[in-house]
Formats: sequence, structure tokens, C-alpha cells
Amino acid sequence: MAIHKLDLGEFDEIDYYLIAIHTSLEDYRLAYFINQKLAINLAKSKEEVQINIKEGETNFARFYHYDSENVVSWNLIQNKNEVLQQKKDVSQNLFSNTTLEISTKVYLLPEFKKADYFLKIENTEDTMNVSKIKTILNTIDSISAVYTVDTNQIKSKNNLIF
Repeated sequence: MAIHKLDLGEFDEIDYYLIAIHTSLEDYRLAYFINQKLAINLAKSKEEVQINIKEGETNFARFYHYDSENVVSWNLIQNKNEVLQQKKDVSQNLFSNTTLEISTKVYLLPEFKKADYFLKIENTEDTMNVSKIKTILNTIDSISAVYTVDTNQIKSKNNLIF
């Protein structure tokens, strides 16, 4: 009788590049400039990236393009968002019966709090030249920094599964 083993390391394989982008641009404007420079067609996706944390639930904006010719998926994902919590004030004073709204900043990848967006390029072969993509992204005026994220440093990899 033959014994079949399944190596779980095969499922843990990372087949994407992750580029962090620092900019003050709004997401739709950044997607527009990336589309112009890289000759792709990022479009706002209805399927936002949803994260559940102890403060609540939040969605991160996502722009998506699938290049069928090269079999490559492009995702531009927002890294920073806010969660609004409502707390009822139960103290007895002039302002009793008031509801407080508390805003908490939430990050898609908390290890990279300074990054505003991530460009995730999936299903890439060795033919993809990431350094050329970074150089092209740096030509966009409002981008202050672009760098490749070492995927081994990411503790919250599950947030990138979508």
C-alpha cells in the first residue's frame, strides 16, 4: 500500500511581488497615474479587502486589473483606513445621554504603517522586472517613496489573501 504525503510548504509559497507606495494622492488619482505610466487598466473593484479586528470591521479600497496576455493580476490596495466606534456616555452630567464617536486608525499591514498603498503583482514569472516598475512609479510626481516589501517580514500575510 502506497503512502501519499502532502507537503504544506507548497501552499505557503509566495507567488507575488508587493511594492509599498508613499504618497498623498487619493486612491483613484494614484490608480489613474499608474495606468498611464505602466500601460495597465486598474479599475475600482466592488470587492474591497475586508478586515475584522477587535475595534470593528473595516474595508480597504482596491483597484484591480487582470492582464490575460501575461497572466498577471495587479492589485492596488489602500493600507490606511479608520474604524468608527460609538460609545454611549453613561456619566451623570450636563452632557449625559450623548453618544461619542471614536475614530481608530487601522492598517492592512500594521508592520508598514508609513506606507499609504501597496501594489500587489500576482502570478508573476521571473520575466517580471520589478526594479523597472519601481523606477517608473518613481516618475509620478506625487509619489515620495517606492520600495519592494520583503514578504518574509510580513506577519499579517492573511490580510493579503483576497
